[in-house]
Amino acid sequence: MERVSKTNYYLDIAQTVLERSTCLCRRFGAIIVKNDSIVSTGYNGAPRGRKNCTDIGHCVCNRAGGGESSEACRAVHAEMNCIISATREQMLDSTMYLCGVDAATGQIIEDANSCRTCRRMIINAGISRVVIRTSPTCFVSYNVRDWVLNDDSIGYLS
Repeated sequence: MERVSKTNYYLDIAQTVLERSTCLCRRFGAIIVKNDSIVSTGYNGAPRGRKNCTDIGHCVCNRAGGGESSEACRAVHAEMNCIISATREQMLDSTMYLCGVDAATGQIIEDANSCRTCRRMIINAGISRVVIRTSPTCFVSYNVRDWVLNDDSIGYLS
């Protein structure tokens, strides 16, 4: 039996975390790892104490026309929940692992990526790398420093 790579091991954990998601469209799970230790986990869902999409029976993003806007979404994103559960010291030079699946099909979202707001939070948190699952065994890796140097990749709010 072949041993799973360390990267896919952490992505498997992020994929398990997304099982707590309450989004009816896209379910995401994230973990932050530093020095081979899991620092925090997060999944997408409504803020504590507020009703989730699963509770109200529909996704607000779908009714608002979908898209990337975190403002239209009822949920706190997985990356955001992961970041607010850790201290900055724990996140400095860490890696975030992210996995997303389509809630209806359970299929991995091949082109998943962090939204602009999450990218800004990742930069400020001091996370150095983001790894996103694109299939059960494949992934893409982003050097967060590139997001800083290529400021246009984050976009501007109008």
